[in-house]
Amino acid sequence: MHSSHKIRETLKFCRMFAGLPDCDLDPLCSLARLKTEERGTLLFSEGEEAAGFYVIAAGRVKIYKLSADGKERILHIVHSGDTFAEAAIFGDGRYPAFAETLCPTELVFLHGREFLNLLHNRSGIAINMIAGLSQFLRQFAHQIEELTFKDVPARLAGYLLGLKVEADGSCRLPVSKSQLASNLGTVSETLSRSLRKLADEELIRVEGKRIEILDRELLEEMAEKTI
Repeated sequence: MHSSHKIRETLKFCRMFAGLPDCDLDPLCSLARLKTEERGTLLFSEGEEAAGFYVIAAGRVKIYKLSADGKERILHIVHSGDTFAEAAIFGDGRYPAFAETLCPTELVFLHGREFLNLLHNRSGIAINMIAGLSQFLRQFAHQIEELTFKDVPARLAGYLLGLKVEADGSCRLPVSKSQLASNLGTVSETLSRSLRKLADEELIRVEGKRIEILDRELLEEMAEKTI
């Protein structure tokens, strides 16, 4: 696919810009640049001056912070069609976390200063962006609520229920188990125990990264349990 067409299709269907008319989409596409990065590429570091923000055309990116002792804590994992680092172009203009590709990834990059100049003249883009950021804030508030009121098995059950179902009826973990543990706010050992618990209760069957949901109704009940 030609890069200009790839950029247009990515922006057209991402949450932040979905529904924009061509009069707004055209100048937006003209600012964008398509980048291809290998797995393990550090896109930016916490505290670094924000040059702009990204939309994922294909692949996955982890957004994370490091503790004082260097321990990684994944905040969220961004997938195709999602934006990230858009808030960094406002405020103090610095990236609030680290971002690293989890696999070979295609990215649409929008330069921050050029994008802000465009917003001044295109209110429709700004309104779309506010709606997208509001949705992200709701998701973030939900994540905080999960960490506060639900134990690891409940959080894990909710995560598994949200995975894409493959043709054979199973799901596949899109990240390693250590990365998933960090994303759920726990450690690998606790995640492994929680997977065994769900398997022992015959709610799921685990084969490496392949997860088969055996009893969706009971798994949904597990996901709703609070501490």
